[in-house]
Amino acid sequence: MSKKKSSDNFEDKLARLEEITTSLENSEIGLEDSIQLFEEGVKLSKECLSVLEKAELKVTTLKKDLNEINNLEED
Repeated sequence: MSKKKSSDNFEDKLARLEEITTSLENSEIGLEDSIQLFEEGVKLSKECLSVLEKAELKVTTLKKDLNEINNLEED
């Protein structure tokens, strides 16, 4: 089994996570390979969650900044 190197790109990580899910669902792989894939999937899940949390924080900050600008324009 070839192990793909995950990149820093969120979309690539998500695509790899989908590949792992498909491989695990097919159950045509051995126990050791399944465990390795599961571990990789958990790691990728954590990385994706971290990216999403950072994006959410950024959007929240931008919305706050926009509201402040709108409030200044109204005064």
